[in-house]
Amino acid sequence: MTDRTPTGHRPDSTQDGSELTPTTVRRITRAVLSAAPGASAIAIGLHHKGHRALLVRGHTTRHRHTPADAGTRFEAGSLTKTFTALLAAEQAAHGTLELHDPLARHLPAGTRLPQRATAITLTHLATHTSALPRLPPGLHRRAGLKLFSNPYAHFTPDDLLHALARTTLRTTPGTRVRYSNFGVALLGHALTHAAGDTPYPALLRDRVLQPLGLHDTSCTTTPAQAGTQATGYRYGRARPPLLIPGLPAAGALRTSARDLLALTEALINPATATVPTALRTALRDIPRPRIRLPHGRGLSLIWNIRQRPDGSHVYHHSGATCGFTTFAGFNPHHSTALVALANTGPSPRNTLTQQAYNALLDLQHQEDVRLNA
Repeated sequence: MTDRTPTGHRPDSTQDGSELTPTTVRRITRAVLSAAPGASAIAIGLHHKGHRALLVRGHTTRHRHTPADAGTRFEAGSLTKTFTALLAAEQAAHGTLELHDPLARHLPAGTRLPQRATAITLTHLATHTSALPRLPPGLHRRAGLKLFSNPYAHFTPDDLLHALARTTLRTTPGTRVRYSNFGVALLGHALTHAAGDTPYPALLRDRVLQPLGLHDTSCTTTPAQAGTQATGYRYGRARPPLLIPGLPAAGALRTSARDLLALTEALINPATATVPTALRTALRDIPRPRIRLPHGRGLSLIWNIRQRPDGSHVYHHSGATCGFTTFAGFNPHHSTALVALANTGPSPRNTLTQQAYNALLDLQHQEDVRLNA
């Protein structure tokens, strides 16, 4: 890291006193804390069998003015998709839609679809089997020209639908896994249309974020009053806040280690979440395998699944923007979860995702968990 002086391991002040032992936490997180060179802040959350710890190292900027804490917001990048999946499952449980509905049913009247796109369902979008490309046609080229500004800032929801009409599907929907930001962006568009055209940020806030008590998380570019937000960096250069109006469901969220850990805890044990029935049903539905792949891999709604030698399953997802890297993972059988966020973008030296995944595996085998004296 550019700033290698830790500001201390600060537990979340809202937790109930149940913490993993400091020795265990230091051992498990040592590699993660050094995995993102160029970050001025790294935040990590751990959960093991009802005990949790939140650690934060560094400052919100490289100028060292404001220490980061458990509520400091980072750009979530593609971790936004896991929230979109939960919103989709909640709307299905609520009866607003069915996950096997055709995408076309939940798009504005008159939306033009390319050949074979009438077969795309909402489940296809949430499992990356829609046959849609990674990005809408033309957006990748436009984004590359504006890498150090705001590559998606001028791409609107209308542009998204117009791009759909120009898209060529190279395979039949439902036959191949092909990661698609485009597809999840359209899923978000479908969810908002099904809910009476309520904008995605407001719909997610009302149906998911507020019921779960995730007060640090939103699509806004500034934190709530008295909150803090990390500045993103790429190769040492500060990045402006990401603007992504046409694809919010695929990558617009900012979140904290505190909120991200709370989300994984709710997914591990939905029965403990004090939320409306539809949202609790959705929490139970998210981990259900939807796609099975070779070598013990698979997909639920958005989450990647990896089977472990003991027969348990690890659910994981990562995210990245030009200035941030994030990871979240959990194992319901072992009641373990780990989240990690850093304010530096992807680079050959940034191994945060892999180190966080390794730390999660290490955590699930940790059986000697005691309360702090």
